[in-house]
Amino acid sequence: MFPQLTKNNSGIAIIPLLTRGLLLVLSTLATIATGAPAATCAHRGELDAVFCDADRDLTADAPSDPARWRNPPALLMSYSPQEDTGSYEKLWAPFVAHLGQCVGKPVRFFQVHSSAAVVEAFRSGRIHFNLLATGDTPFAVNVAGAVPYAGIGGTGGLLGYHVVTLVRADSQFRKLADLKGKRVAHTAPSSNSGNMAPRALFPAEGLVPDKDYKVIYSGKHDNSILGVLRGDYDAAAVADDVLDRLVSRGVVKAKDFRTIFTSKSFPAGSMVFAHDLAPALVKSIRDCTFNYKFSPPLVEAFQGSDRFVPLDYKRDFDSVRQVARASGEMKTKDTAR
Repeated sequence: MFPQLTKNNSGIAIIPLLTRGLLLVLSTLATIATGAPAATCAHRGELDAVFCDADRDLTADAPSDPARWRNPPALLMSYSPQEDTGSYEKLWAPFVAHLGQCVGKPVRFFQVHSSAAVVEAFRSGRIHFNLLATGDTPFAVNVAGAVPYAGIGGTGGLLGYHVVTLVRADSQFRKLADLKGKRVAHTAPSSNSGNMAPRALFPAEGLVPDKDYKVIYSGKHDNSILGVLRGDYDAAAVADDVLDRLVSRGVVKAKDFRTIFTSKSFPAGSMVFAHDLAPALVKSIRDCTFNYKFSPPLVEAFQGSDRFVPLDYKRDFDSVRQVARASGEMKTKDTAR
C-alpha cells in the first residue's frame, strides 16, 4: 500500500479541486499535445477522451502512430506520497539505481506531495513510470493514461492489505455503530483505505460517513494513527500495513490500539508506465522491474515481499474500482471534470 500525503489542510482541499476542475484544463492541453483523434476510437470505456481502449483491458492503448511514441533520454519516476517521504525515497534508491543501469538511461525520482500532483504530473508527461497507491490507481488509469503492470509481492503472489478501523485499547468502542457522533479520521479523499473503502463499507456495519459522523481528514495514515493515540480522534480508518510499519519502527505499540473493523484484502498499490512510451522502452522497463530483487530494508518494510510480480489491472483491481464507485469517488472522463 502506498498511502497518500498532503502537507497540510490546505493541501487536502486542493485534491477535489484538481480532480474535478483543474484536470479539465489538463485534458485540453493533453488533447492539443497528443492530437488524439476522438472520432477514430471505437471504444474507450471510462477512459478520458484523449485515450482509447480498443483491446478492452480498461487501460489506455499505445498510440497507433509511431510518431507519437515517446522515448525520452532520461526517465522520471515518481510515487504516491508516503507516510514518511524521506525514508521511502531512501528505501527505493537501490531500485532506481538498478533501473537506470538496466534500462540504460538516467532515472531519478520526481518528488510530489499530493496524490493530485502525481496524477497531474503523469498526465502532463512530466513523469514516465510510477509507484501508485491503491486508491490513486484507477484515477490515474482513467484520466492520465497510466498502465499498471506490476505490484509488490513474492512467491505467493501480490501483496495485499486490509482496511482497519482503530480505536484506543482503553476506549469503550467495540463496533463501528458505537462511533456515531464521534470524531472519526479519514486520510485523504483519493485514498482507498483511508476514505473510499470506509465510505463504501461502513454503512453495512451501521455507520454512515458524513451522516453518522463528520469526516475529519488527517492528511495521511500516520497522522490518523497518532491522532487516535493522542486522543485527537476517537477512531481512524487506515491500512493495516501502515500500522504494521509504524509498529516495527517503534513509533507506536500495537497493544495501544484495538481493531473494531477489518475489511477484505486489497492489492497494495501498483507500478505503472505511461501509455505512450515506445514499446521497446516499455519492454525494457518491464523486464528490468521483474528482474529486481528487493534490498533487505525493502523486504522488511513490505512484510517479506521481495520482488515485483505481474499485475492484471482488470482482474486485480476489480474490488478497488467497485469501492470507488460505491463511495462516489470513481474518477472517469466525466467525473474528473
